[in-house]
Amino acid sequence: MGDATTPTTELGRVLVTGGSGFVGANLVTELLDRGLQVRSFDRVPSPLPDHPGLEVVQGDITDVDDVARAVGTGADKADTVFHTAAIIDLMGGASVTEEYRQRSFAVNVTGTKNLVHAAQKAGVQRFVYTASNSVVMGGQRIAGGDETLPYTERFNDLYTETKVVAEKFVLSQNGVSGMLTCSIRPSGIWGRGDQTMFRKVFESVLAGHVKVLVGNKNVKLDNSYVHNLVHGFILAAQHLVDGGTAPGQAYFINDGEPINMFEFARPVMEACGEPWPTFRVSGRLVWFAMTIWQFLHFRFGLPKPLLEPLAVERLYLDNYFSIAKAERDLGYRPLYTTEQALEHCIPYYVDLFGRMKAEAAQPAVQAAAPVPPAG
Repeated sequence: MGDATTPTTELGRVLVTGGSGFVGANLVTELLDRGLQVRSFDRVPSPLPDHPGLEVVQGDITDVDDVARAVGTGADKADTVFHTAAIIDLMGGASVTEEYRQRSFAVNVTGTKNLVHAAQKAGVQRFVYTASNSVVMGGQRIAGGDETLPYTERFNDLYTETKVVAEKFVLSQNGVSGMLTCSIRPSGIWGRGDQTMFRKVFESVLAGHVKVLVGNKNVKLDNSYVHNLVHGFILAAQHLVDGGTAPGQAYFINDGEPINMFEFARPVMEACGEPWPTFRVSGRLVWFAMTIWQFLHFRFGLPKPLLEPLAVERLYLDNYFSIAKAERDLGYRPLYTTEQALEHCIPYYVDLFGRMKAEAAQPAVQAAAPVPPAG
């Protein structure tokens, strides 16, 4: 953990928002395994089994009373808060409807402010926010970028826009009412339980959209295996202490192994028995087409684009980030290599793909079934 001179602290009682989600549930499980008392807060019921160290609070982060109940008071209050709850709206820009925009801001920005204010009022000591590497991307090529990069001011998706606003707020509140804050910036999060990253790949494959590879094969991104990310979260919280390295800081936490997205997905798709294309097309051309399609979707009600422009940027522009600051300040090293993690996860992904394939085939099977005679 850092070097021997870096002060660290115990986490005490822990609140995890979004505790039913992919990242939140993995974080809760790890904290319980370490013997901590954990409260999980989410608007949906918890998928986690009963555990003597776990308390589940159901509520809405946009509701001030629900948030206060989750944070607790007096001896019952949380000492450390991990905020992972968010809406992931990957579309955006000037074309989105006001309603779509308001929903994202209500949860990701107002919800975060509700939580910070409730935590300050209750006397919480540590607050770890979940941002995203996209807060600095803005459609530019970044190879080995670090935390000195400025925030992007170009917003093509609401997720990035709300994460920039919320991260700035959380870091501005470091030290206010005695609460220390920091922010973690993951890359694409994957692992057992993932319902976003590879589900999107699988949906595209099953719909027959993956006929070509987008962008140059040398273009790389980085990813965050969920157990590496959880390790980074906990280290950051332990370093949120007076005189420590983490207060007021943001950290990129990823697997430290930049890779081409199609090369990363290849072993998974091959394990699923799917042929992987070899022909490549211009990423900029695809990005331009998807940007226009997104505009038409919001303006004229066309179906959603096959890929969000943000997703296309991750395919044709280098976007990977250095973990040197997290190594130096927090003693972070990925616990698992990509190869080790893939070995662990491929059975999960093969099973998920099989289920999705069966669901996709169901309506066609029903339509082909003979109609029984009346009577």
